[in-house]
Amino acid sequence: MISFAKIFNSNGLWLEKKQNSILSAALVITLANIFSSVFGLWRERVLISQFFGSSASQQAYEAFQVAFQIPDMIFQLIVMGALAASFIPLFTELKKKSEKEAFRFTSIVMNWILLIFLIFSVLAFIYTPAITGFRTGKEFTVEQIAIAVKLTRLMLFAQFFFAVSNFLTGILQAYQRFVAPALAPIFYNLGIMLGTVFLSKYFGIYAAGLGVLIGSFLHTIIQLPLVWKLGFRFKLDFNLKFTSVRKLFSLMPPRLLTVGLSEFQNLAMGFFATTIGDLSFVVVKLASRLMTLPIRFFGVPISQASLSFLSEESALEDREKFNNLLIQSLNQIAFFAMPASVLLLILRVPIVRLVFGTYNFPWKTTVLTGKVVAIIAISIAAQAMVQLLVRAFHALKDTKTPFVITLVTVFAYLLISYLSVYVFSLDVLGLGLAISLSAFLELALFVFFINKKLTCFTGKEFWLPQLKMLAASFFMAVFLYLPFKILDEVVFDTSKTIDLIALTISTASVATLVYVYFSVLFDVKELTYFRNILSKFGKWKEAIQDSEEVLLDSSIENNEL
Repeated sequence: MISFAKIFNSNGLWLEKKQNSILSAALVITLANIFSSVFGLWRERVLISQFFGSSASQQAYEAFQVAFQIPDMIFQLIVMGALAASFIPLFTELKKKSEKEAFRFTSIVMNWILLIFLIFSVLAFIYTPAITGFRTGKEFTVEQIAIAVKLTRLMLFAQFFFAVSNFLTGILQAYQRFVAPALAPIFYNLGIMLGTVFLSKYFGIYAAGLGVLIGSFLHTIIQLPLVWKLGFRFKLDFNLKFTSVRKLFSLMPPRLLTVGLSEFQNLAMGFFATTIGDLSFVVVKLASRLMTLPIRFFGVPISQASLSFLSEESALEDREKFNNLLIQSLNQIAFFAMPASVLLLILRVPIVRLVFGTYNFPWKTTVLTGKVVAIIAISIAAQAMVQLLVRAFHALKDTKTPFVITLVTVFAYLLISYLSVYVFSLDVLGLGLAISLSAFLELALFVFFINKKLTCFTGKEFWLPQLKMLAASFFMAVFLYLPFKILDEVVFDTSKTIDLIALTISTASVATLVYVYFSVLFDVKELTYFRNILSKFGKWKEAIQDSEEVLLDSSIENNEL
């Protein structure tokens, strides 16, 4: 019998490295998000190159994207609902007293969650045809429904591996081991690409589904050896009298309600998009992939890295430190998210072409995707800042307010989407508009309610820096748009990939320098944070050394990426 502990030799010790400082954790999260996102986009390009050869194959590709929704919804509701409900803090609390009890707690929770997940997966497997037909619009063909049904059933098996894998992620993060969990999404995307490239000639679009299964297995196996080495052994235990187990399940309902609303919004988007037709679902998904990059690069790492400090300061009677940290973190997120929004807004078509534009990706779809990217790009800063505001409420032990805000936001999204599709005939552009408008509404509500609780959004500390960064972003947009148009028409032949890359890099570089220049001119304090990052870049070895303990959210932001 092979011992998992022997898998790790001296050449693999870097996987075991303990990252337990705010800086090292944020560094690993950021790098993981970057590489995972790059591999996710590369995966999408591989899928497009394989399945955009004809109208039938394009519809099959859309069916593959639609098939993701039900398995992912079950996973998010059941598995992530449990893991996000304080699994890591409870595990860590037990671990300090007894590792044996902590591992027993993990086995009990895993057994119950996997059992519930299995029951719902079996029901979804049986009723997949009815569910798929009910949740898709009139332009989703009978052939697409048949493909989506088979792929949905196949990917339900993949989610079982994800269920196990995310418990492994929770254990590793409780031990402040972030490298293996960071690698897992990369291997997941790699599995999909390998399955698609090597099996598509035999199984067609179903090769992508097999790739998801392969990728989810790799997602699990990359983490299993280290968890084994740390001492975890799975046991068949269903003891609900275990105190920490009861506590975990008691914390799940608020999280389940919030996640349920988000998943309902995703299903609604799928219905509206397949009602419009013309690959609208694919267009929205691809545009969203690009839009989430700045959020994952800046919003998520800064929010997660700030969480432990927010939680600590929230316990103090004097909330001044909490308020200052919250405002500083929001400004830092905006400092990076606003220029990223401008880059996507102005360079939308070149970016879509470079990322997704294989030889068989239609120009019409490229332009349409670019338009949707432009619409939703304006809300990037709003969505990134919401990542932090949600965590701020959680640090204040308030889960009710985020739920109410999510409820209002989802209702607004549904209303705007309905009006856009059925009343104003804005089609897929209307779905992009619904994403942006609901994001701004969500941010406004979060700011209003947290300011009502803390009175922290003063003009000098928050609104003035935001206006300065907005002004710097405006000038960046002007100095990006003009050179881009001139160089596009006079200098570069953008029908050639190398010219397109040169145009994108050169104009983006000029625009970034303009943003930095006006940030200096307007005395934007957040520029200091950027300088600090650059100063740390050459000291990356020191940045991943041990220091104070920090616990981060164990959730993977999106399994599809």
